Amino acid sequence: MNAPQTPTRLFPTAREEAVVANAPTSTAQTEHPAYALAFQDNDFLLRDELRPVRFQLELLKAELALGEAGIESMFVFYGSARIPSPEESAAVLASAVTPDEMAVAERLVAKSHYYNVARALAALASTPDARTGERNFTVCSGGGPSIMEAANRGAYDAGAPTVGLNIVLPFEQLPNPYVTPGLSFQFHYFALRKMHFLMRAKAVAVFPGGFGTFDEFF
Repeated sequence: MNAPQTPTRLFPTAREEAVVANAPTSTAQTEHPAYALAFQDNDFLLRDELRPVRFQLELLKAELALGEAGIESMFVFYGSARIPSPEESAAVLASAVTPDEMAVAERLVAKSHYYNVARALAALASTPDARTGERNFTVCSGGGPSIMEAANRGAYDAGAPTVGLNIVLPFEQLPNPYVTPGLSFQFHYFALRKMHFLMRAKAVAVFPGGFGTFDEFF
């Protein structure tokens, strides 16, 4: 006798139920915010009392995406958001007029060496092994400019996926263009961002930087 066929799922998914919930008959009750499904109610999710839930969401979103992408080990790059690429520093020097501008531009040109070093190291780490064809590391940075951009750019040069972990700040930049789009994440909580830097880290490179670099490294 054949085994009876059982459905793979007995109840609707949350996504399916959300579609139904978003198209209710309009009444005084259904139009009130209290009637919204909890997981679709942004005002509810952003309450102070829901902070532990938001912690978990920030942990899980990147964790699931990285796992689904098969990323198990990362080479994390820390460093300045202010050191320009050699091309950018040369342009700053060329446009300098006053002695003060010249002095600043010359310092930037000298520091731009670190951009090249970070880019070359990231490219080397992202190059597959010649014998096995395997890539041991996925380069990860804060996803911003300067040394972070250099790291992602080096991985991009090698044709490898690369991770960027941005943080929401009033003055913060957009992700640099070399981060793999599906591996570019934005965080509200510094603690969760720093956890993701280290959860898969098998190697860390620290370049000159400021307080942010010290905070991330130590």
